[in-house]
Amino acid sequence: MNKTNNHDSQNINFDGDKLKAFFIEHLDKIYCAKVHLITRLPKLLEQAHFADLKSAILETIIHVENEISRMEMIYTVLDSNYSDCNAKGLTGLVEDAFEAMQKQGKDRELRDLSILFYLQNIESVEMASFQILQMAAVKLKNNQIVTLLKENYEEAKANRTLFLLIASKYITADPK
Repeated sequence: MNKTNNHDSQNINFDGDKLKAFFIEHLDKIYCAKVHLITRLPKLLEQAHFADLKSAILETIIHVENEISRMEMIYTVLDSNYSDCNAKGLTGLVEDAFEAMQKQGKDRELRDLSILFYLQNIESVEMASFQILQMAAVKLKNNQIVTLLKENYEEAKANRTLFLLIASKYITADPK
């Protein structure tokens, strides 16, 4: 490591207000994406063919509803409200899933694989986001928020693992 670097971690200082503003801004982005996702998942469910995928989407709807509720609890703890924000990157992943699905037309197998591909990616982004917010919550010294974010992270991780297992089963299945 370069000893002349004046920007090492010992010189980084986040005051509480600056970190709280960062935290809320990024919580808004995830919240926005989750609300968008919950409105779109029923349409993905309609388009899915593979029974395991349909079950996973139904389970994900429940998980996302729980995650949204936890984020609303976080806003309450922080004495803050959701501020509508620009989350084009996160909501764009959801919309990309629909575009990819439509490209497959009547090919049920490729349509399901497209759904799995994008749901897996969405959950990965959510996991990373919850991890960073969880670290920020530790720095904000709020154990309740840390716990709520950890629960959201664990649900996103479970969803991601489930989609990966279904994709593996789907791709490696022997044709009949």
